[in-house]
Amino acid sequence: MMHVVIYQPVIPPNTGNIARQCVGMGARLHLVGPYEIDMSSKAVRRAGLDYWEHLELKEHETPEAFLDWLGDRDVWLVSKFGKLRYDRVGYKAGDVLVFGNEIKGLPSAWRERWEDRMVYIPMLGEIRSFNLANAAAMVMGEAWSTAGLYEGGIDKSD
Repeated sequence: MMHVVIYQPVIPPNTGNIARQCVGMGARLHLVGPYEIDMSSKAVRRAGLDYWEHLELKEHETPEAFLDWLGDRDVWLVSKFGKLRYDRVGYKAGDVLVFGNEIKGLPSAWRERWEDRMVYIPMLGEIRSFNLANAAAMVMGEAWSTAGLYEGGIDKSD
């Protein structure tokens, strides 16, 4: 299992799409607060998130609470400021993939703390950034493949 973290998410559809990806890939989703997304059962039902009951979700009320949980786990921050290409690192089961929010990204203190653990996604076209959910899907797919986590999953190639 891997852990996927969104730091103070602000756009509900991105959080929903990443949650779906986590369910499909057997990952635990961590949301670092504070954030204003309504995660109540009523809001989830209204949004039609029929997979939500299968999501392994851990909510951290503050960045400090998340850091306490993180401890000495291996972490990879995904940032346009990264020095390592996301597809050229050695991910393994248990790693923690951290994504910033859609407006402010990740806190500078975190980028400084894990400067050597920041990955980036190359952008060949004229865009400012990838959508958060799309970036998460790219990195998660690469991380799962590198870590060998697809073994034992549903193989529909036959």
